[in-house]
Amino acid sequence: MKSAALVCSRAHAGFFVLTLVITVALGIAQAQNEPILVPDAVDYQKLLPILPEPPQGWTAEKAEGSTEDVGGFRITNAHRDYHKGEGDKAPTAAISILDSVANPDYVSATTAAWNDTSETEDGYGKPVTIDGNAGREDYDKPQKHASLWVMVANRYFVQIELQNQDPKELQEWIKRVDLKKLAEIK
Repeated sequence: MKSAALVCSRAHAGFFVLTLVITVALGIAQAQNEPILVPDAVDYQKLLPILPEPPQGWTAEKAEGSTEDVGGFRITNAHRDYHKGEGDKAPTAAISILDSVANPDYVSATTAAWNDTSETEDGYGKPVTIDGNAGREDYDKPQKHASLWVMVANRYFVQIELQNQDPKELQEWIKRVDLKKLAEIK
């Protein structure tokens, strides 16, 4: 049985990949007469080792990823799901990495939106800094869904999604991802 976090995290990852594709396509369409110098995304196999092993008491699905050619550039993502126990109320986690080097405009626009802060009785959203990297943390109390986005080396989006866990656990999960090693991958 697939968890709600798995469905949600793949939907989010798909949305951001789609947004990246559309944004790059629009940028290419606007600059058709200009030479296109798009940096190459890394092969997904290089990102899989960055996805951590499960913590004690947790299990993990096999890490997976893809590198796809889309309209003259490559998109790379890697993903792994984690769970502790069985059932709908069991804690889950998902970690995704998206190489967005092909579209610096997408990186700029997305990370600029992270500066907003909001808080209601239903949750919060706030900018964060993790080991010098800009990020955003959001929590939906009724859904018990926490997410953390971190930009690494101005190219990698690292996303952590938690279901049925305290949002403070986001900090523990991001520590399991070697952000310095990720920043070195080219």
